[in-house]
Amino acid sequence: VAYLTIFHILFVLFVWTYWKSIFTLPVQPDKKYHMSYADKERYENEERPEVQRQILAEIARKLPVYTRTGNGGIRFCDRCQLIKPDRCHHCSVCAICVLKMDHHCPWVNNCIGFSNYKFFLLFLAYSLLYCLYIAATVFKYFIKYWTGELTNGRSKFHVLFLLFVAVMFFVSLMFLFGYHCWLVSRNRSTLEAFSAPVFQNGPDKNGFNLGFVKNLQQVFGEEKKLWLLPIVSSQGDGHFFPMRALCEAQNPLLANEEQWEDDGIDEEPH
Repeated sequence: VAYLTIFHILFVLFVWTYWKSIFTLPVQPDKKYHMSYADKERYENEERPEVQRQILAEIARKLPVYTRTGNGGIRFCDRCQLIKPDRCHHCSVCAICVLKMDHHCPWVNNCIGFSNYKFFLLFLAYSLLYCLYIAATVFKYFIKYWTGELTNGRSKFHVLFLLFVAVMFFVSLMFLFGYHCWLVSRNRSTLEAFSAPVFQNGPDKNGFNLGFVKNLQQVFGEEKKLWLLPIVSSQGDGHFFPMRALCEAQNPLLANEEQWEDDGIDEEPH
């Protein structure tokens, strides 16, 4: 009875998180990030790149936008005609700009971003536990097969196939889940891990790193009882994210403390 109860609980959580990862649509930026008709006409009629950059800078002054392009300009999406919020990227598959885009996942056929990143992490976690549980319960039958206690030929095939599939998925999920746990601990997305976000002072791969606990709260929220449930609990609305540079400017002691913690690990001098 206990085995069946655990199996059904894991199965329900696995299906629930998978469903939430698939059907939770990516969140697009608010209308205030979209160009007005007058600004759009002025921008498109202007042929000089430096003047276009000035137009975007004027529009962005009213918005909480702190990241920049590689050459220091305002991040602008020509296809969606909007100023990109921090950590927002255009998904070529979904053909939209996605808030805090992490990647487009073929497993769930959906873009993983601010709206469903927590669900995706829980989906990986419960999938990992599900595969581990199946492998553990089938392993005793594998031992019987190995010692010759299983005489049914069809049973042998089922046991070997199920154990092989469970172990194969467990290993692959373990690496993927471990990588995303590392990303969450540093408050980075997959895109930011490959290309550091650029701020006014230059690239900074730890620009959104607030410390381990606060980084977890960014994704899972402050209510720990909701962390393991596929329920919306992430902080913010996906348009603005606390940055270490702003925290340091407000609290010099915090800046020195975090510098000591990161010194010698992977921090680059500013």
